[in-house]
Amino acid sequence: MTSDKQDLHPAIIPLMAVSAGIIVANIYYNQPILKEIGLSLHADENQAGKISMLSQLGYGLGMFFLLPLGDKLNRKNLILLLCGLLTVVLTLFALSSSLIVIYILSFLVGLFSVPAQIILPMAATLGKHNRGKNVGQVFSGILVGILGARVLSGLLTQWFGWRYVYGISAIMVLTISILLKAYLPEVTPKFKGSYLSLLKSTLSLVKEYRVLRQAALLGAFTFGVFCSFWTTLTFHLSAQPLNYHTGTIGLFGLIAIGGALVAPYFGKLADKGNVYNSLILTVSMIIGSIILIKLFPFSVPVLIISIFFLDIGVQATQITNFTRIYSLHEHAHSRLNTIYMTTYFIGAAVGTYFGLLSWKFGGWSLSTWQMLLWSGIALLIVIISKRYKS
Repeated sequence: MTSDKQDLHPAIIPLMAVSAGIIVANIYYNQPILKEIGLSLHADENQAGKISMLSQLGYGLGMFFLLPLGDKLNRKNLILLLCGLLTVVLTLFALSSSLIVIYILSFLVGLFSVPAQIILPMAATLGKHNRGKNVGQVFSGILVGILGARVLSGLLTQWFGWRYVYGISAIMVLTISILLKAYLPEVTPKFKGSYLSLLKSTLSLVKEYRVLRQAALLGAFTFGVFCSFWTTLTFHLSAQPLNYHTGTIGLFGLIAIGGALVAPYFGKLADKGNVYNSLILTVSMIIGSIILIKLFPFSVPVLIISIFFLDIGVQATQITNFTRIYSLHEHAHSRLNTIYMTTYFIGAAVGTYFGLLSWKFGGWSLSTWQMLLWSGIALLIVIISKRYKS
């Protein structure tokens, strides 16, 4: 029987990072192309915006109901099964022409993209002394997938149409499934109870660990800001006076990728124990970026700088949170990740919803005020957490 102590292929962490990025990208392909999807389906901006919200909601529910299975079942087999289902759903998405069907498939895309978050805690078990580094590398892969999705979908939509985005993605998911089958290690599950007892034990972790509660709330608010920003940014950049096309809007994701590549440095800081000072710094970067955007809403150089530091702030906050929670219980990584990521993506869905609502009633000005409010609450959570740390 193989285990986490087996000799690992030297490229396994990079492969896990790339795979997680390719899988999670499917939730975000829609954001820069919502307008084009809406036009092809005869839907308005508000109706098209629900596509993004439903994919995030599906991902959040998948976190709660599917992710805990990573502590009970063979993780490798679970990852491969969900990737197979994701491939089928992506293929159907590329062929669909009904708004209702697209809504359903968007939810399922989110639900079956959970393997990205099974891979992430798995990386934490493959080298305890380098936990922050390994988690940082895989999370960077997830971040590049999230941000690169916008670039790829924007360009493919401009060149070929939005359906090609999902067709090509189906091929990529199938390809990494083959590679994961060949190289992903077997990790023996530790939990022996029933599925219901698994969910019950998952919920019990919320009561048991104050750090988990703090990290989950912080993650929800900061990622809510992130999703609110990127969803409404599409409408801001395509409106007067900028009038950018989808390809140009997608290229803004390249700026954020640069920020994502810097973020793993904060995982190393967390390994050294500099947690709360790091969090105060990263959340302050988010606040500062939004203030700049508010002051200079149509300045492209300011927007580029703000995107770079906003993404460093959001992603470094998440890497630090992951490092904190994975140190709480060695044999409950998937369940810890369930609580964190469920809360995290509920924050994403709520952030997207209020971003769309703010855009509808107050445009970019009200949208950025809403982001500033959420990031201010995030900073307050860090300050209170530092005072009452466990």
